[in-house]
Amino acid sequence: MEEVVYDVVPVLLSLLLRLGISYGPHSGQSKPPIYGDYEAQRHWQEITHNLPMSEWYVNTTDNNLLYWGLDYPPLTAYHSKALGGLASMINSSWVSLKESRGEESYKHKIFMRCSVLLGDVIYLIPLYLLTRKLTHNASKIQQVAVLLLVMLAPGQPLIDHGHFQYNNISLGLTLLAVWSLSRDLTYIGACLFALALNYKQMCLYHALPFFCYLLGPRYNSLRGFAEVIKIGVVVIGTFAVCWLPLYQTIPDVIIRLFPFNRGLFEDKVANFWCTLTLVFKIQNHVETVTLVRLTLFTTVLAVLPSQFHLFRYPTLDRSRVVTRVVSRDTTRVEEYL
Repeated sequence: MEEVVYDVVPVLLSLLLRLGISYGPHSGQSKPPIYGDYEAQRHWQEITHNLPMSEWYVNTTDNNLLYWGLDYPPLTAYHSKALGGLASMINSSWVSLKESRGEESYKHKIFMRCSVLLGDVIYLIPLYLLTRKLTHNASKIQQVAVLLLVMLAPGQPLIDHGHFQYNNISLGLTLLAVWSLSRDLTYIGACLFALALNYKQMCLYHALPFFCYLLGPRYNSLRGFAEVIKIGVVVIGTFAVCWLPLYQTIPDVIIRLFPFNRGLFEDKVANFWCTLTLVFKIQNHVETVTLVRLTLFTTVLAVLPSQFHLFRYPTLDRSRVVTRVVSRDTTRVEEYL
């Protein structure tokens, strides 16, 4: 019984934290005409529920991309469509085309908040499993302390349940992929991480560590090469399943995911390039295409040592360290996610 209590208490406290944050305001609340990310997520449900797939990422009279146009990968769009269908069953006015903009009724907020809380299942389960696996040699008190630290970490709850997003889905899929790799379920792990990439492009932060971890022990043998081919088939197959329904508008989707035409960065994002503009307005002197190449080069240069080390000595411990390095140094991708 004591074992169960030790496991249940951190989970219950994490749920209480998320519920408590949900009672607060969300981004852009009562601030027309654009509102905030809450309205963006609701609007995506409206668009995907009412319009054909061929119009989801295209500017039309019914889909003004300047008003929170969909700019996340296909799996996010399918998730939005599922939620939009459910919302329509409860109250069709929540996703009525054009007429539902700025919807902030109390019942709708409950629906949206609950949808995020449900998504936390995908995040908290692998978080719990990985934490238990990594602390299995520690004392029970130490295990509980670590569980509390990771489950009560404020970042994800504040962004998802306060500001309002669904980062828990992509983070959960990534953690499930890591857990699968820790259990030697390589192909399942590859599929899960491909799904994470297809939910939110920010998971590109972790792509290089995954690649190096999977390729490192397999590059120097025929059997290993065959495994790499199988992993590639799994990844390509997963991408194909996600993208084929949108085959007519794939170029439009890619442009929406990586809108370099909007510039290198936004002034609300804190990184080296944003800080540099305080003393030198680099975007006024260098073309965007050149800046993109420059940031790509500097990012690769920054992460190359850690990636090479992980490639040569692929272990999950090193993978965790390298992932933190890549997340810190990959400055270019962050601006558009």
